[in-house]
Amino acid sequence: MNVRIVDRVLDRLWGFRCILCGGPGRDQDLCVACARDLPWLGNACLGCGLPRPAKAVGDRCPSCLAKPPPFAVCLVALGYEYPVDRLITALKYRQQLTYARVLGELLAVFVARKMCAIGVTPPDLIVPVPLNRRRLARRGFNQAAEIGRFVAAALNVKQDLRICERLRDTPPQTGLAAGQRRRNLRGAFGVRTSLKGRRVALLDDVITTGTTVHVITAALRRAGAAQVQVWSVARSLL
Repeated sequence: MNVRIVDRVLDRLWGFRCILCGGPGRDQDLCVACARDLPWLGNACLGCGLPRPAKAVGDRCPSCLAKPPPFAVCLVALGYEYPVDRLITALKYRQQLTYARVLGELLAVFVARKMCAIGVTPPDLIVPVPLNRRRLARRGFNQAAEIGRFVAAALNVKQDLRICERLRDTPPQTGLAAGQRRRNLRGAFGVRTSLKGRRVALLDDVITTGTTVHVITAALRRAGAAQVQVWSVARSLL
């Protein structure tokens, strides 16, 4: 029997269980206590997603005020640290697809509350950051798209996997300096259709330096997007 079907049957029989402590999940895969103790980034900069300095004025850090990013807002729910890093790693490399539901629902709740708090208009569609073809074939799924399925369902916003494509495979970004990352991704992404006048949410699982979302945002804007928001489950704080 398909593993996903077994999981759904067990959920109906015994209710949801918290994936972190094993306690009752109250209709979700996290209990209230474990969800509350996650490394939430409620006070992060809306330009880069990093925690703002204690004396920062407004909702942007000094760096983003001096050099605004190409996207309208960056909404990042959690710091990329324990246990969030373990959940994302298990999703990506051990095919624990249940974690996509957990992470997607957490991101959806965060984004909904944040958009309401800061007065941002919801997007017309969600575009997940695409994987290169080799990695997609090896992994069998795009973790950003899997997370995006649950965000889209929760927020009633369509996710479109066809809009953004990876035009060429690139070496891993790990270990590269900022300038090297930009050169590595130059010309790596394209947009297949006109986005004239549309508001787009670019969704990723983890933002490390922000290079990828900057490059894709530029491609979306060239395709006519009126506004690009960046949504991410987690942000590297190193």
